[in-house]
Amino acid sequence: MIRSMTGYGIAENIYNTKKITVEIKTLNSKQLDLNVKLPNELRFAELDFRNKVGAKLQRGKIDMVITITDTNLDQSNHIDGEVVASYLRQIRQISEQLNIAPSADLAALLFRMPGVFNIPEQSYDEDFVAKVGETIDQALDIVDGFRIQEGATLKKDLLHRVELIVGLLDQVEPYEKLRHETIKQRLTKNLSELTTDGQYDENRFEAELIYYLEKLDITEEKVRLRQHCNYFNESSDEDQAGKKLGFISQEMGREINTLGSKANEVNIQKIVVKMKDELEKIKEQVCNIL
Repeated sequence: MIRSMTGYGIAENIYNTKKITVEIKTLNSKQLDLNVKLPNELRFAELDFRNKVGAKLQRGKIDMVITITDTNLDQSNHIDGEVVASYLRQIRQISEQLNIAPSADLAALLFRMPGVFNIPEQSYDEDFVAKVGETIDQALDIVDGFRIQEGATLKKDLLHRVELIVGLLDQVEPYEKLRHETIKQRLTKNLSELTTDGQYDENRFEAELIYYLEKLDITEEKVRLRQHCNYFNESSDEDQAGKKLGFISQEMGREINTLGSKANEVNIQKIVVKMKDELEKIKEQVCNIL
């Protein structure tokens, strides 16, 4: 089962008066690129949280934000009245000394001063940290479900495009037979024009024609391209197949390029261009697969 590297999940839990929120966003990346934002009081557990995320999501650009809020607002923070009173006395004193009219909105000025809001220091026990870990697990499960759903959509699109390439490959054969006759006619015409009497050694001509056609033969390229397409389809059912599918698509590209360079026929080259277009779309999508 293939998974997309794009995902999103958010989970919440309540522990006593604390609300724990874990939000995880993931995008595609060649390796694990994990960014974690959490309260300073939980820094001691950051490595454990990182290991938990890495083990589950494996790869991708991942942003995880852990937020702790207090459901009891009276306990979460309070205004320090003594600090406010001190600021107020100083403002009035300076206003009188310098003959400055007091602010029309003195309260707004006071509440912007540093130290007015006193936030109590937090300390979290092992049970609380375990609850945070549980919330992370829940968010990871949601992200993983999102990735699986996106992966199913990606797989459907990829297999459709591989099928289109195989269909285009089937269209090459009629033009390939016509190409042999076209090459023969062109060589015959050129030889006739180069000789004074229009006569040449038929046996030597046939030998040279066979050699020329063998150099331009695309049978091996067609066989290998079809095998790569079949291998791509088989590998799409594997876990963490993103890199493998990327390698297979590169091999498909090599065969398509060789087929185009050896085609020497305008209709086949048009088909090759269509193959390349589908392959580029495949490569773009494969970059999003875990």
